[in-house]
Amino acid sequence: MSSVNLVAREVAVKIVFYGPGLSGKTTSLRKVYETVRPAHRGEMMSIATEGDRTLFFDFLPVKVERVNDCTVRLALYTVPGQVFYNATRKLVLQGADGVVFVADSQPEMMDANRESLANLEENLLEQGIRMERFPLVFQWNKRDLPKALPVTELRTALNPRGVPDFETEALSGRGVMDALKAITRLVIQDLRVKRIVPPPRPTTPVTPSIPSLGGAAKSASGGGLEAQLSQLAGRTPAVTAPGSGTAAAARPMGPVSRSNIPAIGAAPPPPQVQVAPAVAPPGLTGQRPLGPASALAPSDLFDHARAAEGAFSAGDYGTCIQACLDAARRGLAFAGEGPVGAQAHLLHVDGGDLLKLQTLAARSSGRVDDAAFALYVLMQIFTRLHAAGLPAPATE
Repeated sequence: MSSVNLVAREVAVKIVFYGPGLSGKTTSLRKVYETVRPAHRGEMMSIATEGDRTLFFDFLPVKVERVNDCTVRLALYTVPGQVFYNATRKLVLQGADGVVFVADSQPEMMDANRESLANLEENLLEQGIRMERFPLVFQWNKRDLPKALPVTELRTALNPRGVPDFETEALSGRGVMDALKAITRLVIQDLRVKRIVPPPRPTTPVTPSIPSLGGAAKSASGGGLEAQLSQLAGRTPAVTAPGSGTAAAARPMGPVSRSNIPAIGAAPPPPQVQVAPAVAPPGLTGQRPLGPASALAPSDLFDHARAAEGAFSAGDYGTCIQACLDAARRGLAFAGEGPVGAQAHLLHVDGGDLLKLQTLAARSSGRVDDAAFALYVLMQIFTRLHAAGLPAPATE
């Protein structure tokens, strides 16, 4: 869920792209990545199968300048579309503040659209959330196909509540940024109703009218959030606070926590603000980060996953690999006593990947691609543990 740092005046929100397999979720996120200027985005993390389907999820941090005198960070995710990865869907959906449902406009995909939408409602209910009270927008994707269903038919079948919807072509990017702007606006409105977003300071002036999202900037009316989100895709110079100078370039982003998402285009924080260390040691308590390994980790291994992600974010790839190996061994131990190979076999973990991880850990230094592979192996183990129901919940 969203988090607020009142001292630094920062709000972090999580938005998930949901929908059936191959509907265009990952393509939409990639188009956002391509559209947003490099200084305003982090890295896009993606793990896919050989068929180029998202196996776990994509993660793209984007920074919006100001809402009510607060900096807003958007963490954008996609979930796997395949039904048999529902456990991962649930994990990624946890703590979401809003959802963009990407529906496939092809007639033969209507059953898959309905099934995925029902699955979204079911998974939200497991979190105690009713979908009709949750920020949601629809993307009617693949509108460029000749056989695409009429929008009225899609609305009748999938959107009887009449939430905002958009005709999109993820490959070209048409409508994708409009949908992102709409869901961000709905999330901020919801946070205001819940009194999560702090009120503006009395001396803060109202932000003037804004350009629209995507492509060349155009004039339109709206609030401060839309103005800053529009600048991410526009070609006009980024707006900075008076005297702040040129906007700082973003640091490379990996699987990171919300507190590690860099400020983009905003004025430097006050000198008294303390910046948390990038590497979170085991046992450290605090806000759960948004890193993919942490999201999949059993509670017993959460701190170890967080430490590995912190090392990756800090560029200490050797430490990241070693932390992944340590967490992997601890995770495999839940399969019972015996050699590591036997434990891996019981959990259906790829033995070749595990052997490569051990080889990488034996080296004196690591590379970024080696550390990314180590995190992938760790997430593979976490997913197998979850499917096997391990570790078993403690009984009273």
